[in-house]
Amino acid sequence: MGGKRIAGPPPLGKMPDMLPLSALLLLAAIQAPGAEAPQSRPSPFEGGLEAVEPRGLRLRTPGATPGYLLVNPLNSKNAHLVDLDGNTVHTWKTQYVPGGACVLLPNGNLLRQCQEPDNPRFHGGGIAGRIQELAWDSSVVWEHVQATDQLTLHHDFDVLPNGNLLLIAWEYHSPDEALAAGRDLHAVVEEGLWPDTILELERNPRGGGKVVWQWRAWDHLMQDRNPKKPNFVAKADHPGRLDINADHRFEPREESDAERKKREEEEKKMAALGYAGGGAPPPAKGPDKPKSKYKGDWMHTNSVKHHAGLDVIVISSPELGELLVIDHSTTTAQAATSSGGRHGKGGDILFRWGNPRNYGRGTEADQRLHYQHNPTWLKNADAGAPRLLVFDNGMHRPGDFSQVLELELPYASGKGFELAAGAAFGPREPVWAYKDAPLFFSPFISGAQRLANGNTLICSGAAGRVFEVTPEKEVVWDWRNTLGGEEKPTEQGGKAPPHALFRAERYGVEYSGLAKLKR
Repeated sequence: MGGKRIAGPPPLGKMPDMLPLSALLLLAAIQAPGAEAPQSRPSPFEGGLEAVEPRGLRLRTPGATPGYLLVNPLNSKNAHLVDLDGNTVHTWKTQYVPGGACVLLPNGNLLRQCQEPDNPRFHGGGIAGRIQELAWDSSVVWEHVQATDQLTLHHDFDVLPNGNLLLIAWEYHSPDEALAAGRDLHAVVEEGLWPDTILELERNPRGGGKVVWQWRAWDHLMQDRNPKKPNFVAKADHPGRLDINADHRFEPREESDAERKKREEEEKKMAALGYAGGGAPPPAKGPDKPKSKYKGDWMHTNSVKHHAGLDVIVISSPELGELLVIDHSTTTAQAATSSGGRHGKGGDILFRWGNPRNYGRGTEADQRLHYQHNPTWLKNADAGAPRLLVFDNGMHRPGDFSQVLELELPYASGKGFELAAGAAFGPREPVWAYKDAPLFFSPFISGAQRLANGNTLICSGAAGRVFEVTPEKEVVWDWRNTLGGEEKPTEQGGKAPPHALFRAERYGVEYSGLAKLKR
């Protein structure tokens, strides 16, 4: 297929999307202020990542889906619309660096989460605290702030059919509360535990809003360590509950010196990527005390999406390696229990996928998701079994590669999500998958979008690469982000590579939100 390419760089498919960690460590050394390039052997990376991967449009073919790309670079206060030639056609200028998701509303306004400075407690990649609606001219027409030491917004939101917003928030629980709820003593840290909560906000046109519904992970915990503490059950008998020790139960209780050194090496690799991750541990006490490997942000929920037909919500917990589906048809009171709502299970988990050993019905070999992001419901499947598209990052998976998966969920009308006795939730295999190992790899952030014509738009966030593939997995459009990077990273919110993107979304040319765009 004929297409438009930029002359000069190596052919598409020969250029790494995201380099292995060893290469990134080398790049970090090359690019560090005052650092000298290693002289012991020639390096193909001299000159930095930009020299290896020129930014801008790399490929455009007739198969590319018409429309405009919305990008909100992590190291910038500005959001942009980009056309298929890679030209910026509109910019919103804001006061804050992003705090996760950003969408173009049907009225042409921008709805965007951003980082509220100086949070009194919470920290880490994806922190927000403020959500704003901006008019086409960048003026703020509505905003809501939730950034206290007890509850802080982070990562993502979704707009419900009635105009209300679904929001993710960290909810603080003290170390004593965590211990009393069955958290293992060795995994209790000074910053406490931050289980996630989902809020439904009814917006006040004058600003702010009212929470009209809430689901709390804290209400659906289980533990199998101590029969004298709450929620003591056998994991395999309660797949609708979250193991409060799931983030660490398969690790040794005590770290050996060798294990600690290995962990610290991995932390250095992530620092070389320029990303602080989902919450750094508090400073160690004393000059010789190593940092704890555990943290308050034990779920790190990074996505929330509503399915209108079933009135359910999917959330993504990368730390647990799972997608979790919960019932939105409940009242807040029912959502705190295991009964009620359209599906009859209150706020318990209706479906989960990615890591079945978390609920005692699988082994390490059965884990399918590794630090995944951005599950979305596929609209063309509303009439049958629901389907999800998810970006599986691959962090901590053997081999450096990411993949995009399409899943058909085991759902029967009138019965709900099906689960055989003693078995794990299906499906065993995705109905569609895209990977290009080892060239396609983004260990954090990122996302995927199914376009109206069946193509899939993929945002490889760490590299700032956005590309479009057909159902047959042919790349028909490829662009490397040229925008952003003018703001210094914040220690509170984590750091990211210069052109990194949390997500990117394509809007078709007929979308009403583009009506003000002069074209």
